Amino acid sequence: MKSVYHLPLLFIVVFSLGWSSSSADSHEDFLDCLSSYHPQESSLISRVIYTERNSSYSAILESSIHNLRFSAPNTPKPLVIVTPLNISHVQATIHCSKTHGLQIRTRSGGHDFEGLSYVSEVPFVVVDLVHFRSIDIDVENEEAWVQSGAITGELYYRINERTTNLTFPGALCHTVGIGGFISGGGYGLLFRKYGLAGDNVLDAQLVDANGRVLDRRSMGEDLFWAIRGGGGGSFGIILSWKVTLVPIPSTVTVFSVGRTLEQNATELLHRWQYVAPNLPNDVYSVVSISTVNGTETGRRTVLATFTSVFQGSANELMALMQERFPELGLVQDNFVETTWIGSLMFVSQLPNETSEILLDRTYRSTLLSPAFKAKSDYVRKPMPEIALQGLWSQLLEDVATTATMNIISYGGKMDEFPESALPFPHRKGTLYKIDYNIGWQEEENNNPQRYINWIRKLYTYMAPFVSKSPREAYVNYRDLDIGRNDEDGKTSYKQASVWGRKYFKRNFDRLVYVKSKIDPENFFRHEQSIPPRFH
Repeated sequence: MKSVYHLPLLFIVVFSLGWSSSSADSHEDFLDCLSSYHPQESSLISRVIYTERNSSYSAILESSIHNLRFSAPNTPKPLVIVTPLNISHVQATIHCSKTHGLQIRTRSGGHDFEGLSYVSEVPFVVVDLVHFRSIDIDVENEEAWVQSGAITGELYYRINERTTNLTFPGALCHTVGIGGFISGGGYGLLFRKYGLAGDNVLDAQLVDANGRVLDRRSMGEDLFWAIRGGGGGSFGIILSWKVTLVPIPSTVTVFSVGRTLEQNATELLHRWQYVAPNLPNDVYSVVSISTVNGTETGRRTVLATFTSVFQGSANELMALMQERFPELGLVQDNFVETTWIGSLMFVSQLPNETSEILLDRTYRSTLLSPAFKAKSDYVRKPMPEIALQGLWSQLLEDVATTATMNIISYGGKMDEFPESALPFPHRKGTLYKIDYNIGWQEEENNNPQRYINWIRKLYTYMAPFVSKSPREAYVNYRDLDIGRNDEDGKTSYKQASVWGRKYFKRNFDRLVYVKSKIDPENFFRHEQSIPPRFH
């Protein structure tokens, strides 16, 4: 077996010539190491290892890439993909990656906005948890164990098989992996009523950099706190979560109505800022902004689509909206009564023939372009109408025909949690979150810069109207524009705190403290992983 001390040569070759013979040597040693880690399992583990020599390598890699910006031919690819079947496969992968100088990227659903769960500029291995997707529902105790590789749609579906009175406060998009979702805190349709996904976790199972399998008791409360919102890829590989199931009514009501600029969209959105955060906890409210060709003028115009999901009847929601937001002009026909599962499918614009679509891991949402760049903001003071008018001029530029903004109301239960309850700090006082997105077709991946430049310009324009000191961002909407670690992991605390405080505010220091205890050598790292304090 070749020595690990060939690594300096490996890095020179990787950066100057691409991943050639030296990286091949390194990953051959890695493969030998996997086979010898548990000799009695060598035939089994060989069936879950994929290199570029395998005919199914590309299919496995691309199976859960939801942003095709990172599937271009020049995107760095993993030397090896491991799809473990059991804990020992995970332990072996960690051990052999450490021994042979390879980094690990862990993928559950593949929704990482910057591809950090399956892309790296240094030699790396992907641990794809696609086989870690079992779900064990305990209706009597209103709990469930769910493995990280399950998608949220699978969890919703399996709960609904057992009971229609309970669910989990999970993601809006059904193909989001549970592991990455909870690791970033995780918001969804029920977060104003029950808090984040991370607020509803009771236990977890994690494999650390030394291969130890830890649960809540053995990992301690500091690490248990950190993994429920501190972002994926920093502390270990989380295999499963024990979660609380929450009650839902038999009837859920939804509406979605669009208003253009000619139909007073500016005034309505301005008013919405004051109304939505103060609605009852049972209401989820979002405004989606896009552009369309106006039917009246024939010119492009801005369309604001107001959508709500209410845990109750149509009559209740109609009375509430007539009292709180009569300006929107809703009528009886706007309200649709459905089930909890039906409301998920409505908001996600899924075909409603059958809920079995929630089990489709490869489904490509029509709400996102094949390739995209996204950014996020939090707002604590309502924007004036003049600011909105300036925003419209940005959205009406020719390059922005595929741009969208989703403005998600906060308030409700979120105002009851202190910022330090989880690493996710965007709690009391937050009026709403903004998700900016611009997309393009896969064939434009070779030159997407004009789209990226546009969203950066929009982000600059919005600076006076959003949170400040720091300008906050959502860690599950990763954005490398706001800062990154060095590829070699030798990031200074000062450098990392630039992006760390945007995602975590004052909680960043506690995350660094936890990282320094659990992974002082910084084995688990990526461009925005939490660094140890003195590394």
